[in-house]
Amino acid sequence: MADIVGTYRLVKATAHDAAGNLLPPPYGGNPLGRVVLGADGRMIALTCDASPATATKREFSSYTGLYTFDGETLVTRVDGASDPTRIGSAQVRGVRFEGGLMVLQPPLRPYGAAPEQRELYWEKISDI
Repeated sequence: MADIVGTYRLVKATAHDAAGNLLPPPYGGNPLGRVVLGADGRMIALTCDASPATATKREFSSYTGLYTFDGETLVTRVDGASDPTRIGSAQVRGVRFEGGLMVLQPPLRPYGAAPEQRELYWEKISDI
């Protein structure tokens, strides 16, 4: 787990449909987020749309739990979340490193009307 231990900030988010076509960027194109991956195996993640408060719909998500990382896949056993349906679940993310960023890829799943494949790009800002 030492490879990913640290605090990260969300710098970019992309989305594609099930056929691989580019979709409008998640979080209104203005993502805000933090992920903290501790050496003790506990993590917390928070993502949201940083658009002005006057926006009619702002996306927000957070969860925490114990995690494992095998070099390619990050799995978090959720024990707290803004969406209660995630509690007790395993949140699985593909992980790769690209241009100094950690890229997390959740599974294809519905967001709004259609499924999306998202990729979240995280910059390490601290070793803690």
